[in-house]
Amino acid sequence: MATLLHIDSAVFPQGSASRDITAAFVQAWQEQHPEGKVVYRDLAAEPLPHLDFAAVSAGVDNPLRAELAAELEAADAVLIGAPMYNFTIPSTLKAWLDPVIVVGHNAGVPDSPVAGTPVTVVASRGGSYAPGTPREDFEFVQNYMEKVLTGMLGAEVDFIVPELTLAHSRPEMAELIPLAEASRTKSLDEASEKAKALAVRFAA
Repeated sequence: MATLLHIDSAVFPQGSASRDITAAFVQAWQEQHPEGKVVYRDLAAEPLPHLDFAAVSAGVDNPLRAELAAELEAADAVLIGAPMYNFTIPSTLKAWLDPVIVVGHNAGVPDSPVAGTPVTVVASRGGSYAPGTPREDFEFVQNYMEKVLTGMLGAEVDFIVPELTLAHSRPEMAELIPLAEASRTKSLDEASEKAKALAVRFAA
């Protein structure tokens, strides 16, 4: 029985693009793999404390860090909702990453228990930061998440990127609504396809 660790970090409980996409992923996973297990953390509803000196010093002996690390290491696949806030990830997501990454235990070691774990990151954003766009240099979500998850943990990272999510609420972006809808549809399809593929992979 495969385990999916599902992390949401969007502050909005409703109307969140990243939550909509992660929900579609989980639904497809469960339909394809009903005997699988889903472990869920809503970091906006139940935020974690920021890492402090005592927790850093204790490493994996800190109870919370041990719990979070064990949860990550027990997962066969990981799903992370990472909306862009002020050009980077939500502080609640950073507050999960900091304690869950334990140098010498699951990070910075050649035999990390997280190495090879497939991680799907839903990196939603209100505008577009794709290569060639005016704000390409302001993209610090995919760049950061890819580096920290692969470079420190050795995970296999894949992204789903719903763009232009503010088009419906910003009059100055009204002409971009068709592109926003296309991006949303594409992201929902990708979520379903990726979830089904992983479920089949672990059911084999």
